Amino acid sequence: MHTKPIARRQLLTKPPEWGFWCECWTEDLAGQCGPALLAAFDACSAAQADRWVGVALRAISPALDSDASDDAWELLYESRIETRRALLRTEPCSVSVTHAGTRITWTIRPVRFLPLAHHQNVELRPCVPGFSTRPPE
Repeated sequence: MHTKPIARRQLLTKPPEWGFWCECWTEDLAGQCGPALLAAFDACSAAQADRWVGVALRAISPALDSDASDDAWELLYESRIETRRALLRTEPCSVSVTHAGTRITWTIRPVRFLPLAHHQNVELRPCVPGFSTRPPE
């Protein structure tokens, strides 16, 4: 079975949209391990990106040592307005806390998201029906 090529006009049915790419990194300050990406998130708005960091800080703050917990709550309340202002100006920003020799950093960068290819009227490969999003019963 031959697959039809996707026409160029089908690839970009919508223009790129502005959003924010958010990442959470950890770094061993002793230098034994390089930075590690823990999570990534694509936010549609500055408010959504800001909430992602806020939720993460609230979730981990009970497990942090007292200094790191104080830093997390400072970021949540006192410094958060600076993060929000930077995001509203579409500027990249980051916040970090350090706990037990590990720095945890959340970064947020403005980006343009490209739309996915349009799949209507596209003939799929013969193997595609064999894949299912549901587990077998």
